[in-house]
Amino acid sequence: MAADGVTVAVERGAALAPLLGALARLRVTVFRAWPYLYDGSEAYEADYLQTYVKAPGAAVAVARDGASVVGASTCLPMAEASADARAPFLAAGLSLADFFYFGESVLLDAYRGQGIGVRFFELREAHALALGQARFCTFCAVQRAADDPRRPPGAIGLDGFWAHRGYVKHPAFTARMRWKDVDEAGETPKTLTFWMKSLFGDALPPGLLRRPGRLNTGPQP
Repeated sequence: MAADGVTVAVERGAALAPLLGALARLRVTVFRAWPYLYDGSEAYEADYLQTYVKAPGAAVAVARDGASVVGASTCLPMAEASADARAPFLAAGLSLADFFYFGESVLLDAYRGQGIGVRFFELREAHALALGQARFCTFCAVQRAADDPRRPPGAIGLDGFWAHRGYVKHPAFTARMRWKDVDEAGETPKTLTFWMKSLFGDALPPGLLRRPGRLNTGPQP
């Protein structure tokens, strides 16, 4: 239980199939807002979510208020993630088996600030540990310009929340993904920056990625 009347539970495999419509609608609604500004369709999202039905190591933490799905948070082994997510790890010579990927988290506005986001992280990390292979959890977040005119007044990022959960931002380690913003005519590439956390207190693999465009494994600011 994360908040009054809201339950959060991990769903996997075939148990996710009946939820795909609700999850697709949720994703289109939440991702349309800042900072993703994603102009997506329920049909595309339902098809994308098949990844989490089919991937053996995948799971989705689903938040429900009664029978209504109000939030969801995806995860899977990096080796089962999309090519765009895997690409920087492969280019850097990192073992995909060492990393567990947190895909996306979506939560309706009315349910924020009630501990559900914390529960999403707890359940995904527990799932990664239960699978017993990955040493690090990682996710990436879209980067928007500080002076982007579409930024809502008073918008506050989640960097502090993620850092409090033990995640470290690696500004030089990025992925490129494409989607259509709400004010664009078509898809354009977006830059997303990775955050990482050790599950066991290990340092990131040494001797890698010490040049521009690659992950800096040295001390973080």
